[in-house]
Amino acid sequence: MKIAVLPGDGIGPEIIAQAQRVLDVLRQDGLAIETEEAPLGGAGYDAYGQPYPDVTQKLCREADAVLLGAVGGPQYDTLDRPLRPERGLLAIRKDLNLFANLRPAILYPELANASTLKPEVVSGLDIMIVRELTGDIYFGQPRGIAVNELGEREAYNTMRYSESEIRRIAHVAFGIAMKRNKKLCSVDKANVLETTEFWKEIMIDVARAYPEVELSHMYVDNAAMQLVRNPKQFDVMVTGNIFGDILSDEASMLTGSIGMLPSASLDQNNKGLYEPSHGSAPDIAGKDLANPLATILSAAMMLRYTFSQEAAAQRVEGAVKTVLAQGYRTADIHEAGCQKVSCSGMGDAVVRALAAQH
Repeated sequence: MKIAVLPGDGIGPEIIAQAQRVLDVLRQDGLAIETEEAPLGGAGYDAYGQPYPDVTQKLCREADAVLLGAVGGPQYDTLDRPLRPERGLLAIRKDLNLFANLRPAILYPELANASTLKPEVVSGLDIMIVRELTGDIYFGQPRGIAVNELGEREAYNTMRYSESEIRRIAHVAFGIAMKRNKKLCSVDKANVLETTEFWKEIMIDVARAYPEVELSHMYVDNAAMQLVRNPKQFDVMVTGNIFGDILSDEASMLTGSIGMLPSASLDQNNKGLYEPSHGSAPDIAGKDLANPLATILSAAMMLRYTFSQEAAAQRVEGAVKTVLAQGYRTADIHEAGCQKVSCSGMGDAVVRALAAQH
């Protein structure tokens, strides 16, 4: 299992270090794991003048999976747009054709009080959001800022999807729904946008191949409202790039902290990039305060989806559940009666829990 490790910027190196400790335990227990590091984002710019340097691209193309920390920082905000850290993230997704983004939103029972919603609304929450990642308005052409025929400056972006792009993300979403509760909600804005009217049409067509899955449709504005009002009505949600970006961040906060949520971005062969859903948190970088659990859980997703190591994935997830049950909390999820620990302290606890399983 060859893994490209990209610590990135901000808290990235700190949280990646804890995930690597978890992988080290699994390696000692017999899993054939090989890791190699390279810079991405601001770290890539600092080292090579590019957010996605050639050396990183080569490593990522040759690896079976990529484990990423986070990218970005205020010191890069004045760079030309193509050189900013976030462009490295968009570039790697496009380069590796990572079209399927999986964002689970799971509320651990011990963290029910950390959610801003009432415990009875979110208790037992377990949603999977499937977001198309390489199309839509983020990549559509033409785009830009120009002077129009009236002599006024205007900006424009293009929302577009091809039939093949929609079909492949639909099959991913239906496949996941088949392994869960056989319920899939497709989110669109078909009453206003032709692009998503077409999306809905293709979803309905693909559904014929999955007669066991109950397919429903919801407009994105209603979906955003329902996620707050009654999130447990959803099991698997599938949507396009921009709607998925917004809804998955909204869903993440239902769980109490974005520091708890992993993600996977997959190609058609289940090669994937795995990263926490949160950002680089430059305000706490280098202070050993970050929550590494989302990154550790991203490593568990990597074991499951790319390497089909279900037992190892469950071991890691079980260790995370154990440390939460034991009352360990980083600052973002801390509450009275629990033991506040640092980023590395949480890593210590997870490693101990993993070791105790044998």
